Amino acid sequence: MTPDITEKPDANIILPADKSYLECNLPAYLEESVNKMKKAWSMIDSGRPHIHWDCDFCELQSDINTAEMSNLISEEQAWYLREKYLRMERSDTLD
Repeated sequence: MTPDITEKPDANIILPADKSYLECNLPAYLEESVNKMKKAWSMIDSGRPHIHWDCDFCELQSDINTAEMSNLISEEQAWYLREKYLRMERSDTLD
């Protein structure tokens, strides 16, 4: 029997509001990219220039994509990282 994908999730499942658990057990290369991006945003947000920001951004984006396509992280983890560290917004609509 194929499950009905229109079913609502089990109401008894409670997910934590803090999703930082999605950062646990990341591959080492991805964790390193996340840490570089944290430092980059810290500099940018404090008004200091960071000439390698675009490199750090692209490296993290690539590492997230690689880890997701290699099934080392879930789609949920990938989007959590994109939203938090790349400051991307997820669009569920296709144009």
